[in-house]
Amino acid sequence: MNLKAMLAVILLVVATAIGITSFKKTVTPYISFAEAREARGLVQVNGTLADKKYVLKPNEQFLSFRLRDSKGEILPVEYHGVVPGNFDQATSIVAIGHYQDGTFTAEQLLVKCPSKYQAEAEKGKTRS
Repeated sequence: MNLKAMLAVILLVVATAIGITSFKKTVTPYISFAEAREARGLVQVNGTLADKKYVLKPNEQFLSFRLRDSKGEILPVEYHGVVPGNFDQATSIVAIGHYQDGTFTAEQLLVKCPSKYQAEAEKGKTRS
């Protein structure tokens, strides 16, 4: 094998290793509340707003609420950032972050807007 071919193979192996490592760092596992309490690192949990007793401080970009999963388990969540405008109407909330000291600290919130899906359902009714 000549030198250029060996260098090409080595570069390909290094590039593949860097790509796989980078991909693993960006993948956020989707787990249950119980698993989130035990997990280290960034994870994502899914649920619904447990009640309307959330704390919103727009000037501080702070939101504190309780998330309920499909089993009825409750997880307190705190979020610092821009609060989605339709947060209190969301049918589903995905919080990406980590669990620490009894609270799930979300770095990112994703909300499923009910009006978007209601409009699609109404379109489907009129077509059929």
